Amino acid sequence: MTAETTPAARDERRADWTLRERLEELALIKDEARAGTDPAATERQHARGKLTAHERIELLLDPGSFHEVEPLRRHRASGFGLEDKKPYTDGVVTGWGTVHGRTVCVYAHDFRIFGGALGEAHAAKIHKIMEKALSAGVPLVSLNDGAGARIQEGVSALAGYGTIFRHNTRASGVIPQISVMLGPCAGGAAYSPALTDFVFMVRDTAQMFITGPDVVQAVTGEQMSHNGLGGADVHATMSGVAHFAYDDEQSCLQDVRYLLSLLPSNNRELPPAAPSADLADRRTGALLDIVPDDPSRVYDIRHVIGEIVDDGEFFEVHPAWAGNVVCALARLGGEVAGIVANQPSVQAGVLDIKASEKAARFVQFCDAFNIPLVTLVDVPGFLPGVDQEHNGIIRHGAKLLYAYCNATVPRISVVLRKAYGGAWIVMDSCSIGADLTFAWPGNEIAVMGAEGAANVIFRREIAAAEDPAVVRRQKIQDYRTQLMHPYYAAERGLVDDIIDPRDTRAVLVDSLAMLRSKHADLPSRKHGNPPQ
Repeated sequence: MTAETTPAARDERRADWTLRERLEELALIKDEARAGTDPAATERQHARGKLTAHERIELLLDPGSFHEVEPLRRHRASGFGLEDKKPYTDGVVTGWGTVHGRTVCVYAHDFRIFGGALGEAHAAKIHKIMEKALSAGVPLVSLNDGAGARIQEGVSALAGYGTIFRHNTRASGVIPQISVMLGPCAGGAAYSPALTDFVFMVRDTAQMFITGPDVVQAVTGEQMSHNGLGGADVHATMSGVAHFAYDDEQSCLQDVRYLLSLLPSNNRELPPAAPSADLADRRTGALLDIVPDDPSRVYDIRHVIGEIVDDGEFFEVHPAWAGNVVCALARLGGEVAGIVANQPSVQAGVLDIKASEKAARFVQFCDAFNIPLVTLVDVPGFLPGVDQEHNGIIRHGAKLLYAYCNATVPRISVVLRKAYGGAWIVMDSCSIGADLTFAWPGNEIAVMGAEGAANVIFRREIAAAEDPAVVRRQKIQDYRTQLMHPYYAAERGLVDDIIDPRDTRAVLVDSLAMLRSKHADLPSRKHGNPPQ
């Protein structure tokens, strides 16, 4: 290095530069920061079917709205060759912009730099933007594509994750947090997405696991590919870690934008309204044909939801996991509502461990962010079985019960057909605090189905009869007549009204409008202790 090219010499020359010359240098530096240190790294990223950090941010945010924070940050570490590699951004792009005109904070790992691995400076940038999101009261979106902690920086890098987890926890229920998995996420790094409200994953390129395939094979002898162990479909269908899975980054980020359009910026605001041309009092006559009269026949509850909500549009959460319950965000009369519904086409719509967890988490999210809840009930009970009992259906079912009982947002339930036993109570019945409960004329609200009830109550009488089958049929009919007629619950104030199914949309829109100013306080406490 000659005297003319030393940093000191360059600094000395800068002292005489004009402002225009300094601006030219700044532009070159920022171009370098955006382009990365190695053009081949960008080519490799694209060859994997992956976009760069800036390209992803441009897809997520409104055009021209991104403001980058600390683009010139560099690490201060030394050893293992790091002192000779100090690229700008340190492998993460942070800042804020808008989605549909509303402010959002974002950070995106840059896999081209240190494989997106987290070092001390990298972590400090993420901490800062997380703090900005929380203090400004705006959503936080993380675009994850990193190789975990930067090993060369030792525990300094590892500690950076701890502060991220702490910020995730502090922001929980205060601002919406969305994790978008666009590359690898292994070890402790996977816990940050798990602490957020929603996890999006892209197939083939994104994986999440605590221990990778090599470690699993070494410890257990099990052989598994990266995708087989922690790919998008595994987490979207089996573990429930991912809420959504996509084939490409473009469609994934478009749905992140759509989800953000349904959410408030923070827990002090209401979700954004959107005027609709769909008439609030539109009759839903198709429901008479969609839902069979026979309570044992199946149908797709999503067709019911589509008939009720504005323009037939709804955003289903966890569509591929625990399919016996459907959770979705939609608009009714232009206002956002969360919908929880039993799905008769999957396991007859019973509640089991996974369905209870899925619905409980969704109810808690809606309650945290002032999103009213509409519950569509058609449930035969909890799933019986040794496996369910031994794996804690009592504990997991109680999660859904706790979530509803603790929710203070407007809550409306509609019994479409059957509502049996404890499952009816758990599905936001009036006894646990639903503000309004409606039922269709064919509803069957009871402790259990007539067949099971007759077999229990009249067991001896049926067994002693000359023709048990005839007596059983008669007792079943007697039970239905006395305790399962559609007006039994309404006569006792357990249902606010029996409604014409064709009026369901209008009733829900009017009821939600009446409840919009609802205010309810919980007892003073540090926090509850929900079942785990």
